[in-house]
Amino acid sequence: MFFRFFFTRLSLKKQVQTLKKRGTFLGTREKDSRKVYIYMLTNLFVEVIYKNDDVENEPEQTRVLAGLKRLNAYLETEFKSSFNSI
Repeated sequence: MFFRFFFTRLSLKKQVQTLKKRGTFLGTREKDSRKVYIYMLTNLFVEVIYKNDDVENEPEQTRVLAGLKRLNAYLETEFKSSFNSI
């Protein structure tokens, strides 16, 4: 809980630097024709969207989810909404 509080207060660039240095890369997924990179750091799961979908570029946006249950619920909701928008 405290770690999430401090992590979210970091700048986007610092968040991503911390993820790359100390976190574990889990994989990618497609969302609205964009590539989303998913990282795990302790009990936090973080989605990162980079400019031009390239990991070498600056990050555009992050979404921080605390815990595996929240990640699963979020991904399930995203999956269902992808079918509703078709």
